[in-house]
Amino acid sequence: MEELGWRLKRVRELGGLSQRELARRSGVSNATISLIENQQTSPSLGILKKVLDAVPISLSDFFALELRGDAKVVYREDELTEIGSGSISYRQVGTDLRERKLQMIVERYAPGADTGRSMLSHDAEEGGIVLSGRLELTVGEQTHILGPGDAYLFNSRLPHRFRNAGQEECVLVSACTPPSF
Repeated sequence: MEELGWRLKRVRELGGLSQRELARRSGVSNATISLIENQQTSPSLGILKKVLDAVPISLSDFFALELRGDAKVVYREDELTEIGSGSISYRQVGTDLRERKLQMIVERYAPGADTGRSMLSHDAEEGGIVLSGRLELTVGEQTHILGPGDAYLFNSRLPHRFRNAGQEECVLVSACTPPSF
C-alpha cells in the first residue's frame, strides 16, 4: 500500500496536478485521493483505474514506471541519449527527465552549425563550459565568442542562439534547469 500511495503522488506531481484537480478530473473525492497517497487506504482496482485515467496513464505503465530519481546514478558514454540531429549533436545524461530538475548535455556543433536564425527562449536557466572549438553565443542583443575553458550562465527566457564560430568542431557541456524538452 505504501508503494502505491507514493507512486500515485509522484505520478500526480509529474503531471502537474493538485489533489483537488485530480479529484475533479477523475470523479473520485479529494479525501479518497489523499487517503491513498498517505497510505491510509488501498483503493479498489476500479477506483485506481479512474484516477489514473485522469492523469492519463495506464495501469501497466503506472506500475512499470521507474519513478525513483536515485535509480540510476552513473551513465557511461554509450548510454547518453542523442536528442539532436543534423550538424548539432545533443547527448543527454539520462532518458526520462520528467522527475529531474536538471538536464545535462554534451553538445557538439559541426563547423558552421547554428541553432537557427530564430532565437530560442524557454522557462529555465542554462549554463555551459566550452571544451574545444569556438562558440558564438547570442543572448538578447549581446553576442560573445567563447573558446576552450570559457563558460556562460543566463536566464533562458532571454532570446538566445548558439553557433559554431570556428573551423573545427565545437564541444561543450551544458546544463539546463528545469529541463527543456
